[in-house]
Amino acid sequence: MSANRSTIKGASHSPRDLRWGVERRLEFAEFRIVWDGRLNRNDITEFFGISTPQAAADISRYQELAPNNITYDKSAKCYIQGKAFKPVFLTADAQRYLAQLQSITDGILTADETWISRLPSFDAVPVLRREIKTDHLSGILEAIHSTSAINIKYQSMTQPEPTWRWISPHALGFDGFRWHARAFCHIDSIFKDFLLPRIQGVRGTKECEIDSNSDEAWHSYVTVQIGPHPNLNENQKRVVEVDYGMKDGALGITTRKAFLYYVLKRFSLDLPLGTRSAKDQHIVLLNSEEIDGAFAVAEQRKVG
Repeated sequence: MSANRSTIKGASHSPRDLRWGVERRLEFAEFRIVWDGRLNRNDITEFFGISTPQAAADISRYQELAPNNITYDKSAKCYIQGKAFKPVFLTADAQRYLAQLQSITDGILTADETWISRLPSFDAVPVLRREIKTDHLSGILEAIHSTSAINIKYQSMTQPEPTWRWISPHALGFDGFRWHARAFCHIDSIFKDFLLPRIQGVRGTKECEIDSNSDEAWHSYVTVQIGPHPNLNENQKRVVEVDYGMKDGALGITTRKAFLYYVLKRFSLDLPLGTRSAKDQHIVLLNSEEIDGAFAVAEQRKVG
């Protein structure tokens, strides 16, 4: 162990003094305390495959770091959350818990791989998965890392047949539904988005002199200001403000200009006010003039 890192020997040590493996286990223990309200040694031994003495030592370390966070309940034979509980490893974030449920529905994790011991009954609206071939993605990644151009066979919606073209990708993007490569198109001579599922083949790379820093739409940002729909009553407006975490009736969403189209479309802000009723469209765009100006740059985001 290096001289600047040590195991915990007293409560004066902070979580930063822990080895990564120990810290991960204590983070897990705190997650169980936050969301299940209880913890025992078996929770740690079963999830991490460590010995019972090691799990007991981990709990002792946690008690040294946060002596008021857990107490032992003899009748339940487990540790329970203390009345003065304050997390030291985690932010008690509801989104983190829900993200693990989402990972199960998406097939990314199995129930046993999450940190949740008692799963509630849950489900999610099905998401249509786009097939992305591994060799296509790895080819794009290699081109990004080596700042090279790559030859791809791509089916554009503006062309009847797929065509081979050279692109110089420098980043990946996700619009909330689909992954794409942000790349310079050597046919159109602009930076644009190439949907990964529409790539039908890759064949070779070559050196290129395209500077990704010249992709202004990717490297510049704009803030989309939203607020409650003006046709809602005051009670409804307050609910919308709470739902979105607005302050003084507004919320700023900062995004790359290359993502501006996607942001507006995802929140139905691309439609003229009045297209949808207030009960269906709860939020509206507050800075439309600024956003209209940003489109002069963002227009290059068009999907190929």
